[in-house]
Formats: sequence, C-alpha cells, structure tokens
Amino acid sequence: MPFRKFGETDLIRNTIVAYPKVNFFIYDGNVYYNNRPDQDGKFAKVYSSEVGSINLYEYNIDKLSGSNDFIYPYITKQSAGGSFKTVGKVSYSNEFVYGDRVTGSYPMTASISREFMANPSARTSESDPATGQTFQGTPTHRHFYALKNRLNFLGQRSQHYLVSSSLGNKNSQTINLISIPSIAYGTQINPGSVSLKWYLTGSLIGELRDTKENGELIQVGPVGSTGSGSVAGVVLYDEGFLLLTGSWDLGSEQIGLTNGGSVKKPQWIYYGAGAKDGVTQASAPAGYVSASFDMAFEGHTETQVLTMFAHAERGKVNFSNNPTFITHNQAKLSTTSSVVFEENAERTIKNTVSSSFEGYEAPFQRQVYVSRVAVYDENKNLIGVATLSNPVLKKEEQDISFKIKLDI
Repeated sequence: MPFRKFGETDLIRNTIVAYPKVNFFIYDGNVYYNNRPDQDGKFAKVYSSEVGSINLYEYNIDKLSGSNDFIYPYITKQSAGGSFKTVGKVSYSNEFVYGDRVTGSYPMTASISREFMANPSARTSESDPATGQTFQGTPTHRHFYALKNRLNFLGQRSQHYLVSSSLGNKNSQTINLISIPSIAYGTQINPGSVSLKWYLTGSLIGELRDTKENGELIQVGPVGSTGSGSVAGVVLYDEGFLLLTGSWDLGSEQIGLTNGGSVKKPQWIYYGAGAKDGVTQASAPAGYVSASFDMAFEGHTETQVLTMFAHAERGKVNFSNNPTFITHNQAKLSTTSSVVFEENAERTIKNTVSSSFEGYEAPFQRQVYVSRVAVYDENKNLIGVATLSNPVLKKEEQDISFKIKLDI
C-alpha cells in the first residue's frame, strides 16, 4: 500500500484539562473507590486489583495467568542502556546480555492509606555496641519528618501548616495522616473541592471542607455542632496528603477506633479508621462498625492529545490487499519456472456494487471498504493502527478524511 504523508494542517497537538471527581468510602476496614463494587469477570477480578484500589490505565482487565495472560512492559537490552528503575545497575550488567528482554509487570495499583501518629516526633532508641551508650535513632514516623519542610514552606499560605506556631506544635500533637496516590487525582487536588464526612450509625456527625481554598480544613457541619468553624487540619494539594489534628469530640458515644485500645469518642484524629491501617472489626473494640467515612474531592489532570487527519482523496485509496478484493477461482500465475515468475495480469476485481434488481449485476465501480488506518513514523516504522468500529465504504469519486485521536 502506498504511504501518504501528513500535511502541516493534518496534525494538531493540544492539552485537555479535566477535573475528575473522586470518592472514597471507608467502612469496616474496607475502602471503596467511586462506589465501585468488587466485580468478577470471566477469568478473574475485572480490575485485577482489590476493592478500593485504582488500576493505573486499567491494564489487564479480567486477566488470569495461564488462561488469559497478563500484558507487561519490556525493554530489550541495547548499548543505549535503557532499563526500568526497579532494575539495579549491577543486576542490569550481570544478569542480562544484549538482546535480552528486561521486563516489568502490570497492573500498577494504589489506594488511600492512613497513619495514626500518637507521637509524631518519636525516634527509636539505639545503643553504641562499643560503649553501651544509648542515643536516639531513626524517626518512627518517617512520613511526618519528610513533610516537615514542605509544611513550613506552605506556612505562607496559612499558619495552620506550620509545624510549630502559636496555633500548636505538630511535633507533640496527635496526627492523622491520610495519603492519596497521585493516580487518583493527577497533578494536584483541586483547591476548594475537598469534603470529609464522618457518619455514626448512618447520621452525619461532622464534615470538613476547604472552603477558603487555602488548604485549611474547616468544620462546616452539622450546623451548630461542637467545633463548627474550627480548623481540623490541612490539605497538601500537590503532594496528596490530608493532615488532621482536630481533637475535639464530635459526639458523646464511645466506639472502637484503634487496634486493641480502649473505646474513644469520635474525633478528627480518628477519621478514616480502617483505611489500610490495620484497623478491622476483629482488632478494634466494640462499636467500630457503627462508624463510616466519606472522602470526596476533584483532581486536576492534563492530557496531551495528538489529533491526526488521514485523507483518502478522490481517485486514490481504491485498491485492497484483502484476498476477497479479487474475483474468486482465478489463476494467480500465468508463468512460473526456475527463471520466470509472472502473475496473471488478466485477473479481474470483484464487483461489490450492490444492485437493487434481482438477477441483475450493477455496472462495475472501483470501491473499497476501509477498516483500518496504519500510522508510521518518518522511517516507515509502524507505530500504531487505528481500527474503525465499522468498515467505511470509499468510492473512487469520493474524498474521505479519518480523524484519529491519540491520548499521550
């Protein structure tokens, strides 16, 4: 088939900005994403991930090893040295020879998780083997230490971010840190879209919103409840963290919200108990299942889109390599020997023009049905095939353009 080069106006590059709505619901140690149930497919779980987890790009939908094998990424070892970040330099040099495939795995999944920090600045106690002298070791809560500089930097947005200020000292405060994976929101959480709701036996006992769009999580409901108007924590929009420090009582009923501990009154520092933190009905005291949590926000995604227009011009694109394009039962060769190979030049093209009359064949016209458009790079390497949902009839006197969109 002949190649046709894209013209200057046939390629359009743009960016689509979207704000996808995201919802996580936490109940009885389970996390549910966008109200999606646990679905069984023909071979395995539809999304190849546990309930509440997000399958990046939704690869390996309903796949089962051995029956409907997983797709996977790979790089062929060459002199350029390309590899995956999960493969170390020593392993790359010693375990692979040139031409070997360095493979990865799909799907990549992630979900929200929660860390309860009763003493955020705690460190391990270690001793010097030589002298026996004890000293402070590594931080117990490394994520808090990793976020300290960022929290102080964001203090210019609101003092509630500062690690230490007149509003409190996070080094000694009890902290509830909820981590949101970037595949749930894209480049950032959209300011002003965050809503955290706490339900007890189905009734709303507290709601936080970032109404000021400056990261402060302010209690807005129920109206007139204890703590209304108070700041219970902050949002790190770019990093995907919710840091809650609100320790006032949201109700008088005491329920189990920690592993093996005593019953507690609902407070924001216990929000999200059961979100991949090990808290379950079996490990928590009585009353744990009466609590449920709803987290909603909008993400911010930017998708680079390449739009290509492939033109089938009049008088062109009128031949097919499909064997059915030629009339059946014709000799393919006219001459063949040890020195000559000649195809039959008298073979006729099948007339596919439909006739409205029985027993009457309509006059022949050159026409084809376009089912796929192949895209090549400048070196004529095939880089993609666009398949039409239904074949499109292309007559010789027609001009037809195909619009192909590729999300990068």
